[in-house]
Amino acid sequence: MQSYLSALNEKQREAVLYTEGPLMIVAGAGSGKTKVLTTRIAHLIQLGVDSFRILALTFTNKAAREMKERIEHILGNQEARNLYIGTFHSVFSRILRVEAERLGYPANFTIYDTEDAKSVIKSIVKEKNLDEKVYKPSFIYNRISSAKNDLKTWREYKEDYDIQQEDARSNRPMIGDIFEAYSKRCFKNGAMDFDDLLVNMYILLSNFPDILAKYQHKFRYVMIDEYQDTNLAQYYIVKLLGALNENICVVGDDAQSIYSFRGASMQNIFQFQRDYDDVKIIKLEQNYRSTKTILDAANEVIIRNSNQIPKELWTDKELGDKIKLVATFTDNDEGKYVADSIQELKLRYHHQNKDFAILYRTNAQSRAFEESLRRMNIAYRLFGGTSFYQRKEIKDYIAYLRVLVNTRDEEALKRIINFPTRGIGQTTITKISYFAEENQCTFFDVLCQATQFGFKGATLAAIENFVMLIKGHQGLLDKKNAYDLAYEIGKNSGLVKELYADKTVEGLARYENIQELLNSIKEYTELPTDDGEVIERNLGSYLQQITLLTDADEGNEENQDVVKLMTVHASKGLEFPVVFIVGLEENIFPSSMSLYDRENLEEERRLFYVAITRAKEKLTISFANNRYRFGNLVNNDPSRFIEELPKALVDANLAAKPKPSRGGFRLEENAFQQKKVIRPAVTNQVGDVNFTADDTSKLQTGMKVEHQRFGVGNVLNLEGPIGNKVATIDFSNGGQKKIMLNYAKLRILN
Repeated sequence: MQSYLSALNEKQREAVLYTEGPLMIVAGAGSGKTKVLTTRIAHLIQLGVDSFRILALTFTNKAAREMKERIEHILGNQEARNLYIGTFHSVFSRILRVEAERLGYPANFTIYDTEDAKSVIKSIVKEKNLDEKVYKPSFIYNRISSAKNDLKTWREYKEDYDIQQEDARSNRPMIGDIFEAYSKRCFKNGAMDFDDLLVNMYILLSNFPDILAKYQHKFRYVMIDEYQDTNLAQYYIVKLLGALNENICVVGDDAQSIYSFRGASMQNIFQFQRDYDDVKIIKLEQNYRSTKTILDAANEVIIRNSNQIPKELWTDKELGDKIKLVATFTDNDEGKYVADSIQELKLRYHHQNKDFAILYRTNAQSRAFEESLRRMNIAYRLFGGTSFYQRKEIKDYIAYLRVLVNTRDEEALKRIINFPTRGIGQTTITKISYFAEENQCTFFDVLCQATQFGFKGATLAAIENFVMLIKGHQGLLDKKNAYDLAYEIGKNSGLVKELYADKTVEGLARYENIQELLNSIKEYTELPTDDGEVIERNLGSYLQQITLLTDADEGNEENQDVVKLMTVHASKGLEFPVVFIVGLEENIFPSSMSLYDRENLEEERRLFYVAITRAKEKLTISFANNRYRFGNLVNNDPSRFIEELPKALVDANLAAKPKPSRGGFRLEENAFQQKKVIRPAVTNQVGDVNFTADDTSKLQTGMKVEHQRFGVGNVLNLEGPIGNKVATIDFSNGGQKKIMLNYAKLRILN
């Protein structure tokens, strides 16, 4: 037996060795699906399959990189670098650049990110004199994206009676016309948005039999990770690619299907079983991540969903600590409790910041936890904030680079034509757009023929100088690498000078971001050449790489010692020793929009299941009885999901006295053994009304102190860094207590 097979359990080994025919691997949380997928690919190569014949599709570039590294480690060579492993979007964009002309696109087409797409839609809404408050770009974009994910063109959208009636009822009957104008504008600009990469790949395979045959023969083995997250377009593309050989392997878990709002369909994983007569189904049910307590709780929750593939995760790990259930008075108290717990666990168990994750249902819930962590000087990182590549100064710089590669890119041109200011105002830009539309030419064509279109004087001179700037640097595309050309255009356009001149704190931060962008381009140009296919180091290939980055691909967060704050959606695929799931209240988790629909409620339950299974060792679930919403203090019911947790696995601290819930796991005050909550000293408590606290920064072991509630005590121990010290004090009234000196009110007696 090969050494790489000996590290697998029985079911994992079965999945690796089953190489011919359709295979569905139902991989429970923490069951080693990435290990199985990478080992299976390595095994195929060991059997003599050419690595160029294997296609593996993932949902993040990070996952693709990890798979390649693991395969290289198994094989002990660089054969993995020849594999087609990447996200759906990155692999399809690579193919589309080769075949773009068949669809009428240039090979160097621009890829519009979400903000670019919304900007185009906003321009179209304005041109059609529509009310921007009714036709909001975000809403229209999501409507168009949803249609594309269902493989609907603008024509099919406008011809669909039900869709048209729905738009009419929402008082937005012009969406179809906006969709049409948007599609034509993107095509004219030589641009595709993220959804177009899928739609156009499907069109390419469906409408050109020779191209379909080419890629069916090229990819003899097709493997899909996270299959439960695929949408209709991805489902059909995969089905087309795998139709010839039927050596198609999908890996997924219906219990972790949580992206329906993005168009993902859990039904794809059920449909796969019906698409192939001889499909092999292998379940990976041994969990290597969590303690038995955490896993048993997760199983008990998810079993309540009716629509699922039956399975039960198990582990041979230890029982572990009970799940902590904590009620707090307000959301601010909840934030303080979590921060205090993190500090205590760090001191007691020598955890690092990066061992902790705080998971919530929506990004808006992060405030209380950020404030509490900052007060205690605990380093953290917020996932879901403004992405590096979405910052204005970065998008401005990249817009210059995009124009050099594709002058048809109207959105990029509009962004930079008068930045830095060069005397080409909004009125002139509107005229240029009008002339381009009327004459069925590009925005840049009008700029190049500014005299013929009637521009004069200072405006004409400014336009001509801009055209010279762009054309002059375009001539360097084949002569300079990505970094050198990016540096030149930044310097000669005045963009870097403009940012350098701003000496405010914000201005310095923007300038530093630009330097970081240039550093990333420099790093890209100096990547070592892979064996096999040569990676281009030009500007076009760099732009394609960064446009297709996902949130999970940015930064080097694994090596940063910070507490992670993120939504449960963002946490999927990650794991942490200690997890806090916060805000477990009705109308928050589950969301108020899911309470009256079984399908949506079951997805919320799957989301809770995903949150639970992120924890390896310790799990705390918390909720607040009162929470500020829209400026008002609102009383909340605990989440119905709390009732579904097995009582024997939970250690409840309900000193905040929540209201009794509907049944099952009842959150009554006497349901569990209570733990006394230590709250900061307040007025009208026992003790001297004139009590004055001393500065505790110089407190030492052996000193005698007085607390307003706990009386006189002896300092037994001091732990933690300066500014975050914790004192262990033996009090006459309260016994031995751990007191955070930042918050303590103590009088030093000697």
